Amino acid sequence: MAGASRTTLLAIAALSVSAAAAAADDDARALLGRMERALASRNYQGIFVHEHGGHAETLRIIHRAEAAGFVERIVSLDGSGREVIRRAGESRAYFPDQHTVLVESGQRGGSLFPGLTSLGSATGQIYTVRQESPTRISGREARVVVVEPRDELRYGYRVWIDERSAMPLKTQMRTAGGRVVEQLVFTELTLPAKIDDAALQPAVATRQYRWMHRATVNGDVAGRPADATWDAAELPPGFRLIGSSTQTVGNGQRTVTHLVFSDGLAAVSVFVETQPRPLPAAQPGAPTPAPATATAAATALATATTMTQLGSSSALSTEVDGHRVTAIGEVPPETVRAITRSLRVGFASGATAVAGARP
Repeated sequence: MAGASRTTLLAIAALSVSAAAAAADDDARALLGRMERALASRNYQGIFVHEHGGHAETLRIIHRAEAAGFVERIVSLDGSGREVIRRAGESRAYFPDQHTVLVESGQRGGSLFPGLTSLGSATGQIYTVRQESPTRISGREARVVVVEPRDELRYGYRVWIDERSAMPLKTQMRTAGGRVVEQLVFTELTLPAKIDDAALQPAVATRQYRWMHRATVNGDVAGRPADATWDAAELPPGFRLIGSSTQTVGNGQRTVTHLVFSDGLAAVSVFVETQPRPLPAAQPGAPTPAPATATAAATALATATTMTQLGSSSALSTEVDGHRVTAIGEVPPETVRAITRSLRVGFASGATAVAGARP
């Protein structure tokens, strides 16, 4: 009986710990929900320091919430005069040193914190969500929420949230091992009831500027729906294909298919140039080249493959059977490598997926 009672007590204790952990997780997610609503509904302005890729930049932000979305102006304070003005559906980047304005239309969401507004939807099978002890930052009481990946194929977040306003005061993107790859810290933050139109206008006169336009969807190249035969197999856990499109470029000479993979929080864009490069014409009297061996093909592929990492962003460019493949996202390098390796390229004619060496 004593043994049975001890077993029962241990089971009850285990259930209590599990229930407490679940309640803490729910509290942390509720706090993230408050933050998401604050970002969507509040006016705010301030100065923040953005550290990314070994560089630090100080910027001013002015953000006004509107019924149709938001208007947001971000100005670099490093002397370049560079600024970005976003409205729901459009972004304009002003470069005074180049006398250029880059206009991107068709964007959704956006804002300064595109990743933070997805934290609450991070699935528990891939990420854990918890709170740490409250603290003070920038003179304010703050709650700390940690979103940690369960593997090393994606980044986690640590967010310091203002107790009163639910606004993020500091954010970090971190590796699974805890290394900070990107950080944003507000040094000044106010929540005005009203923001005038004049505060959301560019500081430069653009009459003599060159205007460049690019149509986008969710920040990516727009186009017609992609061929349904494009696919990927053995994706990293949690990732799935959430969107695709195809665009003709180069006066119709090439097509580029854009695939977007996401686990609900992290996202990776893959661009595949579907038009194979033409083989060079044979010269009269030239010997017929010997068939390429598997080793030679692998060597050529390795030569054509490049991996680039800047702060939290990883980009892989490679060539697969004559197709240029580029993958980019705010994920560790191994993740873009795994997604590119799993890519299967098909054709409208129903040809089988591309085989051969992978990056």
